[in-house]
Amino acid sequence: MKVTFYGVGYVGLVQAAVFADAGHDVCCVDIDETRIENLKNGIIPIYEPGLTPLVQKNFEEGRLTFTTDPKFGVEFGDLQFIAVGTPPDEDGSADLKYVLKVAETIATYMETPKVIIDKSTVPVGTADKVKATVQSILDNRGSGLTFSVVSNPEFLKEGAAVNDCKRPDRIIIGTDSADTEEQMRELYAPFNRNHEKIIVMDIKSAELTKYAANCMLATKISFMNEMANIAERVGADIEHVRHGIGSDPRIGYQFIYPGCGYGGSCFPKDVQALVRTTDSLGYDSQILKAVEAVNYAQKHKLFEYITKHFDLLNNPDAIKGKVFALWGLSFKPNTDDMREAPSRVLMEQLWAAGAKVQAYDPEAMEETQRIYGARNDLSFMGTKESALNNADALVICTEWQNFKAPDFSLIKLLLTTPVIFDGRNLFEPKRLKNKGFSYYSIGRNIL
Repeated sequence: MKVTFYGVGYVGLVQAAVFADAGHDVCCVDIDETRIENLKNGIIPIYEPGLTPLVQKNFEEGRLTFTTDPKFGVEFGDLQFIAVGTPPDEDGSADLKYVLKVAETIATYMETPKVIIDKSTVPVGTADKVKATVQSILDNRGSGLTFSVVSNPEFLKEGAAVNDCKRPDRIIIGTDSADTEEQMRELYAPFNRNHEKIIVMDIKSAELTKYAANCMLATKISFMNEMANIAERVGADIEHVRHGIGSDPRIGYQFIYPGCGYGGSCFPKDVQALVRTTDSLGYDSQILKAVEAVNYAQKHKLFEYITKHFDLLNNPDAIKGKVFALWGLSFKPNTDDMREAPSRVLMEQLWAAGAKVQAYDPEAMEETQRIYGARNDLSFMGTKESALNNADALVICTEWQNFKAPDFSLIKLLLTTPVIFDGRNLFEPKRLKNKGFSYYSIGRNIL
């Protein structure tokens, strides 16, 4: 099938490459000329395991093309995927200007019937707005061309997006057209061979399904972080609690790891957007607001531990000039995404208190430098060990695999004082205490 994607971010580029690898002909359109030229030269704008060779292979074999020409993109594909960003507006609601701009573009240049697919994460009712936008422009053109609008939300995990596309656990198709459903089934047939994964529903239910999924996962994380805060106060160990409740199949072990807060491009934005939607409908979504509030507070947790250890309340200058080794910058492992990353909240608090940061991350240092620029109080180090040199403490914000079994003797040797603030509960508190460390972790009987 001939498919066009508008937007070559996480969603658009990954899904386009996977469709091309399955045999479809795919055209990617983006207004960023530099990004498009880089993609043609095999330079991928994001870090995602397995994506670079997939894009390069399918581009070289002619199934994947890149262009800045929207007219070419509209003419190319019978199926038109909208995969542009929906950033939060000032009030937290999803900004649909890029989505609707693509809809205008499609309507302006289409000369044959099209299936227009919302792949971006969009609020309930967006498909109606896309449909109205396209119909208005066709009417102004005096065109009787037909089209349909589909909601086909993505369910990709950053760091595992390629595999999630190749082996989806469900494929949601929101449509009111039997003919369009058949086209979508044909498109996804290569990914639906082992067992039935396609779930067809009305468009508004499909739009809400995406938000409901992300908000449920965010709720599990914030719930566990709240339990961790309770555990600290009653003297319990949240890791024991996690094992105890995770063994219940109704709860399960996924997304019940306490930590220093969730980040990324999805959970924070989608929780906020659904809250704003419910507010506009006159409904008070109390659970979602609590999820957001708990996560906001949790991102300050590591600095609370630092405040306690260094007695900042009694001596506000206690960490002025001190150096903190920071392991992990991205909001999660296997990505360079810094959006809403807990490390950003921590670094900004440390800088405000006069401290310096020596940071190491396997992938996100370039993105961090792009965000913050050159600073005297931020140094990027080539290895996790070099970040420790003459640092006064180690802080862990991201659970990269190569952080999980470090040389504690070396850590103790390189730090000026043996103290670790662990935002991801990578180590056993008793083991660290026996090795002579002051060890702070989330909800684990801080020693």
